[in-house]
Amino acid sequence: MLRADVNMIPLIVNTPDPMTKVRVLTTKDYSTKTLKTLHTAGVLHVEKSEELKPVDKEAIEKERREIGELLTCINDILSYIPEGETAWPAEDVEIIYTRPLSEIDSEVRLLCTKLSNMHQKAAKLSEEIEKLQGLSKYLSSLGPLADISLRDLGFSGSYLFSRVFILPNEAYQSLYHEIKDYLLDSNAITLENETIFYIIARVRDQKTVESVVKSGGGEILQIPEADLTVREFLEVTDGNIHSLEGELAELHAEIERKTRENLEKLVLFREALSAETERLAVLEKACEAKYVTLIEGWIPENNIEDTISELKENIDFVFVDTRKPEQAEEPPTKLRNIGALKPFEVLVNMFGTPKYREWDPTPLTAYSFAVFFGLMLCDVAYAIGIILAARFLIRKFVDDPYSEGYRLFQRVLYISGGVALVLGLLTGNYLGDVYYLLFGVNSVLHLGPVREWLTDPISFIILSSILGLIHVNTAHMMALISGVIKRDKGIVVNKIALFTLQIFGIPIILLWLFNISLPVSPGVYTIFLYIVGASVVAIVVSSFMQRGGLGAIFWIFDLTGLLGDVMSYAILAGVGLATFYLV
Repeated sequence: MLRADVNMIPLIVNTPDPMTKVRVLTTKDYSTKTLKTLHTAGVLHVEKSEELKPVDKEAIEKERREIGELLTCINDILSYIPEGETAWPAEDVEIIYTRPLSEIDSEVRLLCTKLSNMHQKAAKLSEEIEKLQGLSKYLSSLGPLADISLRDLGFSGSYLFSRVFILPNEAYQSLYHEIKDYLLDSNAITLENETIFYIIARVRDQKTVESVVKSGGGEILQIPEADLTVREFLEVTDGNIHSLEGELAELHAEIERKTRENLEKLVLFREALSAETERLAVLEKACEAKYVTLIEGWIPENNIEDTISELKENIDFVFVDTRKPEQAEEPPTKLRNIGALKPFEVLVNMFGTPKYREWDPTPLTAYSFAVFFGLMLCDVAYAIGIILAARFLIRKFVDDPYSEGYRLFQRVLYISGGVALVLGLLTGNYLGDVYYLLFGVNSVLHLGPVREWLTDPISFIILSSILGLIHVNTAHMMALISGVIKRDKGIVVNKIALFTLQIFGIPIILLWLFNISLPVSPGVYTIFLYIVGASVVAIVVSSFMQRGGLGAIFWIFDLTGLLGDVMSYAILAGVGLATFYLV
């Protein structure tokens, strides 16, 4: 059987349903009800865990933190709604509560992202306005220096530098006396409880001056690098502040409008998430008291949402955690095939259900079984008899004619009998050729070429062999793909060699046994012989690569097995001809 690591065409080879590990934590009072709910929802391999691990408690705490983040996000947005204004949820809170947290998380974050971006933009605008207002406040107090260039307020040269310091009033006098000997010029202006102190000093004393000012609680006023005077800068800044305030007002109005549009939904999410965090808090306390039950199982990915909804509807206190299977785990297999192919899962399961990471051969089995059954039966009367028996007779010999297994098997007989019916009509077989012998009339749908193929022994054997080649090589192709995926060089070499052996060996056999030649020169057949020889050598080598010393024997079975597998399909012709001739 092959691995299911590659996406195959579902109409040829399918893969089992992707499974998800589901872990349910609930109080012991609800354990029985939880088990019943999980079984009803179709969860596979449901079992109670003997012990609650620390990781389970951590999962609850993690989900509570995630919910807390979502609630914070929602509350931040709702803070823009005027106080006293209320809103009610647009839907029942339970409708949201029963949905998976991951789905709620994505919807809430999607809803909040645009508003959050607008909030961030508003915060940046507010910060910029505040910065400009502060700078304007300090620079406007420099009345005597209004016509000085901004560059002169924060100049750094090779000999002199200038700075504007902001000092607390109570610290100004002591700081001034400490640094006055380093100053070449200074100007101090009192502004409320601060002093704006403009100084010019030597570069060699810069570190000392700045260090003393900072240690005394002062700070350097950051002067913009603009080729403007203080007066010109204040005029430009005043216009910028008014422009930014207008932009901020519009942005706040837009935020409020967007928030109102989604207000009911935001309130609904807040109520649902608040209820969820309260339930998780109860489970957290129950974990500490060891009063909880952990139940685990496997569920198809496409059923996760419905299962979580059903659990939350039926169980008051429940925590559901889901994750993808780990590589070391072997989840149960649930086959997923379209309606017409699903009945043939019965045949596949008779020989062994594919493992989770293997390919499901149900589609190929369905086509093969139905066609082979039709070829071997190929009679209108027999086909109708089997269909009627499947409908009315066989049910009397089973314990439960309404069981899923029986109903699927019944549909297999219907489909296969239908194929036999169509082929019977095309060949004109009604209990063999009794219809023609008695009445001398062919079937209305009778097709001469089809009848000739399926009633002439040689033609039927050739058809069966062709079907065998297709069927057997399909299996070898799947094995080759599997070998490539697994990087098994032995399998890859073996399968490629088998393909080249057939491609170049079959024309040689047709020439030697049936004198049927291809439209090529005789020298080409010599090349074919060399390729066939190389293919045999490659099969021998691959046998040693796969089986070691035993490869000295088993390579023979690769060759004879291929021939035997293909020739075994001649049984189709044998049974089909027996159906026709032995009536």
